[in-house]
Amino acid sequence: MTLQLSPVYRGEQIRAAEKPLLDAGKGEQLMRRAAHGLAYRVLQILEQTGGVYGARVTGLIGPGNNGGDGLWALAFLRRRGVDAHAVLLREKAHPAGLEAFRRAGGRTAEDIPAGTSVLIDAILGTGFKGAFTRPEVPGLQQAVSAAVVVACDLPSGVDADTGAAAADVIPADHTVTFGGLKQGLLAGAGGRLSGTVHTVDIGLGPQLPKTPVHAAEPAQPGTGPAPGAEPENPAAPAMLPAVRGPQAADHKYSRGTLGILAGSEQFPGAALLTASAACATGCGMVSLYAPAEVNRLVLQRRPEVVPGTAPATAPEAGKAPAAVVIGPGLGQDPQRMAEAEAALEHALQEAVPCVLDASGLQLVRTQLRRRGGLNKNVLITPHAGEARRLAQDLRDPVLTKQLTPGAGEDPVEAARRLAGALDCSVLLKGTTTIIASPQGEVILHRAQTPGLATAGTGDVLSGILGALAATQPKDWSAVAVHAVDLHRRAAVRIDPHGRGRFGASALIAALGS
Repeated sequence: MTLQLSPVYRGEQIRAAEKPLLDAGKGEQLMRRAAHGLAYRVLQILEQTGGVYGARVTGLIGPGNNGGDGLWALAFLRRRGVDAHAVLLREKAHPAGLEAFRRAGGRTAEDIPAGTSVLIDAILGTGFKGAFTRPEVPGLQQAVSAAVVVACDLPSGVDADTGAAAADVIPADHTVTFGGLKQGLLAGAGGRLSGTVHTVDIGLGPQLPKTPVHAAEPAQPGTGPAPGAEPENPAAPAMLPAVRGPQAADHKYSRGTLGILAGSEQFPGAALLTASAACATGCGMVSLYAPAEVNRLVLQRRPEVVPGTAPATAPEAGKAPAAVVIGPGLGQDPQRMAEAEAALEHALQEAVPCVLDASGLQLVRTQLRRRGGLNKNVLITPHAGEARRLAQDLRDPVLTKQLTPGAGEDPVEAARRLAGALDCSVLLKGTTTIIASPQGEVILHRAQTPGLATAGTGDVLSGILGALAATQPKDWSAVAVHAVDLHRRAAVRIDPHGRGRFGASALIAALGS
């Protein structure tokens, strides 16, 4: 599957892009475009869930421009035959929006009417900062459970810059966001609360800045300009180059050779998962450096794997692995950790692409003392807890705060800061995977695959990463994005409805599908 990279903006960047248009008196034009895009998406949802005419749509309407967007959208929906209601959460509402809503025949309500099919959350927009409390509206809890929730621009209470969110944010099934894809809809808690995100072009393109942050996603229908938007979009998605596949003239060495230092008596399965994933991804030759009993286990299941007992530090010319994976399942075994340290030192000296995962991340502390960091040939793959431990090793309280859930959480900036501090690429695992280069470029990949939150799936990802690194040009960002997407697609093949009822080993067969 070909992936596209769509630009991602912080909320402050979108507001800055809007300002010259607002100053020029085009505020109502922008609002109507946004509202038209929101109404268009709600109509699509209604068509898929039972029909438009007579369907009941209710909006939770805040006092500001976000509420105005919601009111204009309800006015458009009412003209299409929708039974539109607005719950005004303050005495004050956007005047022009409220007038348009009432003129179209919409009705205000004190509670959520029974039978509401779609609930529009239009309480707070990109300017939100601080505390959020879910409004106490009769019927709201029932509507959240029974209706399709559509957030207007972003779920109210989510920080548009960072994705930090209050505890009682209303989770959206869909978010229709305006002007550009906002970082807070993908990162942190926002990535879990925003549902399916739809971006509406309202004509901000010339004002939008260049951004080092992009989202990797398959091209989907219906993500073009909203009806009425100007035909310009200099920030259009770029296509990510496809990974190199096997060629007719290839042999096992030209198809990529991978060395894996993984597994221990305590965690032999990690070696099996990592090596199996590398084989299933299409690596020409996989060598496993592991204790004899671990090698026996792996060879029973994967006889194509070449066994070894310790990584060579001066391999025969032409036979050195093109890439290495260090860390899965090493545990606290002193011998294995000493071997891992030697393998990492060799990879750093010889500029061999190296995936450092799991137990291998403990080696960073030594390299900080020895070299001050790693180098650009290394990709580290921590989850948030491991990243916080690295922040402690770096003695960086700002990084620690950015990685800690709460008001200061900012995982995108954390990944960028960590990559810069260690001079390596970072793949920060989570609901949204964050891939950061030492140069400050970031790619976000939002999986929405709960089945991957189980033991061993990280070992599978390490094997995929190593196999791709052994066959592709030395571009960690492209390798990491494609690896994460292969991982996601394998999970979706097994579990298309996202129930999460499978183990990591099931991913191996799905990788080869």
